[in-house]
Amino acid sequence: MNMKKQKFIRLTLSYIVIGIMFAIILYPVAWIIGSSFNPGQSLSGSSIIPKNATLAHYKELFDTKQSDYLIWYWNSLKVSLCTMALTVLMVSLTAYAFSRYRFVGRKNGLVTFLILQMIPNFAALIAIFVLALVTDLLDTHIGLILVYVGGQIPMNTWLMKGYLDTIPKELDESAKMDGAGHLRIFFQIVMPLAKPIVAVVALFSFIAPFADFIIASILLRSEKMYTLPVALYDMVAKQFGAEFTTFAAGSVLIAIPIAILFLFFQKYFVSGLTAGGTKG
Repeated sequence: MNMKKQKFIRLTLSYIVIGIMFAIILYPVAWIIGSSFNPGQSLSGSSIIPKNATLAHYKELFDTKQSDYLIWYWNSLKVSLCTMALTVLMVSLTAYAFSRYRFVGRKNGLVTFLILQMIPNFAALIAIFVLALVTDLLDTHIGLILVYVGGQIPMNTWLMKGYLDTIPKELDESAKMDGAGHLRIFFQIVMPLAKPIVAVVALFSFIAPFADFIIASILLRSEKMYTLPVALYDMVAKQFGAEFTTFAAGSVLIAIPIAILFLFFQKYFVSGLTAGGTKG
């Protein structure tokens, strides 16, 4: 009975903690969603469950005469998708090289990546701004994408290298005996087995630029080039703007691509967990 009581108490406390954390996470999300349906532009009279719910703010966002929201949305999608594609390609090649080959500077390169991942991109904002200005990449999406990709490589390389180390090298050696080259081994043997970690890297590299405000606000100068976080901040920060409920509606729509991508990659996350539990 004592063991049963202890187990019951532990489970109860665990569920209480989970419930509290769930409430802390859910409350601001529910408040934003509720505010997006509240009439008017002020949050002072807003509530989680609006009395006179309206879709006017969402209609305003999609009205091209009143807002450039669709342009900003496309800018964010374009930057995030390009960043995701380039990051997955660069990180996969880099991690494969560090995992499979032994070369001069390998250890120092890994240590350098380890140090770089501790320094966030916004810690070098002045250098990034000057570099973009000198290379004529200021107020361009290409410059923003290159900065995001460069910032994603160190951390994700370590992440993917750890997973590639669990894939037996005997597979590579067998393929070499059959006449396969390095690129064929990489694309046809290693990458199909590394789908779970590729999905993780793809999701992380999509979310980071899609939700970033600091770097985008420094590099992007014109409204037509804005990404969603910068544009939504400008919506509430400009004089006589303060369109808080419209801001809430725009914030709710940001979550849609991230949710779709997560659901699409979910099966790879599950397979990654099961594969990680069986690999020795």
